[in-house]
Amino acid sequence: DTIDWSESIKESQRNWIGKSVGASIDFVLASGENKVEVFTTRPDTLFGAIYLTLAPEHPLVLQITTEEQRAEVEAYIAATAKRSERDRMADTKTVSGAFTGAYAVHPLTGKQLPIWIGDYVLASYGTGAVMAVPAGDDRDYAFAKHFKGAKGMPEVINIFDKDISEAAFTDKEGMTYQNSDILNGCTNFGEAVAKVLAALEAKGAGKAKVNYRLRDAVFSRQRYWGEPFPVYYENGLPQMIGEEHLPILLPEVEKYLPTEEGNPPLGNATTWAWDTANHKVVSNELIDNQTVFPLELNTMPGWAGSSWYWLEYMMEKGDRAVFPTKAVVDYWQNVDLYVGGSEHATGHLLYSRFWNKFLKDRGFAPTEEPFKKLINQGMILGMSAFAYRLEGTNTFVSKNQIKGQSVQPIHVDVSLLKDTSDELDIEKFKAWRKEFANAEFILEEDGKYITGREVEKMSKSKYNVVNPDDICEQYGADTLRLYEMFLGPLEQAKPWNTAGISGVYNFLRKLWRLYFNDNGWQVTDQAPTPEMLKALHKTIKKVNEDIENFSFNTSVSQFMICVNELSSLKCHHRDVLAPLAVLVAPFAPHIAEELWKRLGNTESVTYAPYPVHEDKYLQEDSKEYPVSFNGKVRFKRAYATSMSVAEIEQAILADPQTAEQLQGNAPKKVIVVPNRIINIVS
Repeated sequence: DTIDWSESIKESQRNWIGKSVGASIDFVLASGENKVEVFTTRPDTLFGAIYLTLAPEHPLVLQITTEEQRAEVEAYIAATAKRSERDRMADTKTVSGAFTGAYAVHPLTGKQLPIWIGDYVLASYGTGAVMAVPAGDDRDYAFAKHFKGAKGMPEVINIFDKDISEAAFTDKEGMTYQNSDILNGCTNFGEAVAKVLAALEAKGAGKAKVNYRLRDAVFSRQRYWGEPFPVYYENGLPQMIGEEHLPILLPEVEKYLPTEEGNPPLGNATTWAWDTANHKVVSNELIDNQTVFPLELNTMPGWAGSSWYWLEYMMEKGDRAVFPTKAVVDYWQNVDLYVGGSEHATGHLLYSRFWNKFLKDRGFAPTEEPFKKLINQGMILGMSAFAYRLEGTNTFVSKNQIKGQSVQPIHVDVSLLKDTSDELDIEKFKAWRKEFANAEFILEEDGKYITGREVEKMSKSKYNVVNPDDICEQYGADTLRLYEMFLGPLEQAKPWNTAGISGVYNFLRKLWRLYFNDNGWQVTDQAPTPEMLKALHKTIKKVNEDIENFSFNTSVSQFMICVNELSSLKCHHRDVLAPLAVLVAPFAPHIAEELWKRLGNTESVTYAPYPVHEDKYLQEDSKEYPVSFNGKVRFKRAYATSMSVAEIEQAILADPQTAEQLQGNAPKKVIVVPNRIINIVS
């Protein structure tokens, strides 16, 4: 609630963690040697519990299992070990389990409840044990019904009455059971929970509890890229490398693929062993398992270092301390603005918050949160191209010649289109893939093959990826940078269209021509006109407002308007063009840097104060009025802003076009709204 992030990101993080409010209840074993802790969100259903179910991995299972049931229990545990937790969660139909032979004592009634194991209970969720209430849980009911009549399962499956105000409840088989005196007279859920918790606490058998469940991410991965673990293996047991010998750097390898034996890419490294005598990485050939040992082959995930990397920006140059000093961190505080993708919501963005809170508790970070404001930038989409193949043939039909025929759309590499148009280069297409070498084509009347186009996510499989290096090579990095901003609002998805990039490219060329002509440098020291200063300061004001609002696309539009105005005014004046170069710098840094240097500056434009507009240059000398006759606009007229209403009325009545509209009739009324409109009623 304290961070300026999108609600969708916050919600996904809340759901990733999970929160359950309920009670922790202890069921003492009938043998008296141990107890089973159960977490439930419905303590009011405690009197409907007829057995307990433990996860097969629960640490008590093998301890409490009787010899008579051991073979069955061990076989069930072995079978369950072959299924992942995700498979077990997804499987809501299969019912399986085994009776341990042990019993637990109900904490409030004293009745003995049989203890079962079942794979629908997960060791990682809650306590790995549930009190089974067939009336309140479908899986408990299915389990009890499946094993009804088996050893260790009650003959009658009581179905707990949902109306807790009733003194008695009846199961699906018509059997009636007396409710507990504790719940008699309760009229709502809250009251029932409070009474059960009070009874449990009085006996020391339970208490209210809030459970959090974090679906954690795997911390190691079998890739080359990632921080190496400072771990070596001595006789198969992991040993930590001392902190004073860190960091351990990734070794050079010839290929980043797994080994033929299936080991991670670090298995390809020839120098990846730890010398405990000299405390350094050495050749694998020196491994003797006496003083030289193999190093861990897995690496840490991308979000390991990314969970705290922003603190490294605060470190002084050459400082290899674990964290920057407290004084430095207190000065910088946390990150003001983070622009990043929503795909990291439950990875980097979530774990960076966890790590920062931990570092705050340890005194390393001054704030609870690492990033104050988060903006998710919109994805730049690709414009896919499709060729249409007649079903069952190798004949391709041009888009406008399909006419109801059954065709199969096939993604075409956008590089096979001619001059960023929709026309397919047929010869390139034939050479693209072997199966198309002998393809036939049904063309448009003008002899062209026109592809279909569709906006999709950029993907290699869709052949619509635009290589930024190619754009930079052809148009320059500033053009690419400006065009990406010009495509649309920062937070919205935007389709890329290479054909539209020429407009931004031409803008930069026009900007350049303000400073240079065919004969070279043309900037003068003459005083600029009021119109030139107005065009500049109007742009300064707009761009500063846009930057504050992260509205970069409208800033680029304003730059285009400004350059057009200055070009028409033949502006080559230093007092206008110098601040304009600074203003453009964050958007097109390379051209701005060059222009700034040509203006005679030795320090980078990055260090120049960013321009601030002056209102005195934005004052309007005149105002254009729409002139209406009986409510309909007929023409427009500009009048000086210094003119009074009476002077404007006199001037409009003397205008020849007014006389033409009135056709000799005297106006009944003349309405002048200052700086807005003139309306003449005839």
